[in-house]
Amino acid sequence: MARVYATPSQYQEFTGDPPPTDIDVRLWRASMFLDSQVFRLCRYDVDEAGLPTNTLVREAFAAATCAQVEWGVAVGDITGAAGVGWGTVKIGTAELGRSVTATTGDEAPGRQVAPAVWDALRSPDLTPDILWIGAVMTC
Repeated sequence: MARVYATPSQYQEFTGDPPPTDIDVRLWRASMFLDSQVFRLCRYDVDEAGLPTNTLVREAFAAATCAQVEWGVAVGDITGAAGVGWGTVKIGTAELGRSVTATTGDEAPGRQVAPAVWDALRSPDLTPDILWIGAVMTC
């Protein structure tokens, strides 16, 4: 079962805006995305559910998750689908074109780690004894 690192109220506090109607799904997706792209590459203590035990790390993960959701709202894409598909579209006299070499959507804005995620995880309070970014190790 996927971990969810933030709540709708944390999102509202983080952004100052009311959450989107699908905020639970967005928080879940952002948590899964950050697990696969960022958090799995970090060392931190966890509880039985796999959630950070340290309060500062929990708060940083919540802020990072909210930042990722906010990014998805801002770019209008949470799945990466915006990076796939059409080559040329013409509506009346307006014509838009882009390369169709992107087939996975991995380069779409919705599949990028939001810059504010790194702001949340680089707090000087997050010392290496409680969060080590980029530490991949096995026990």
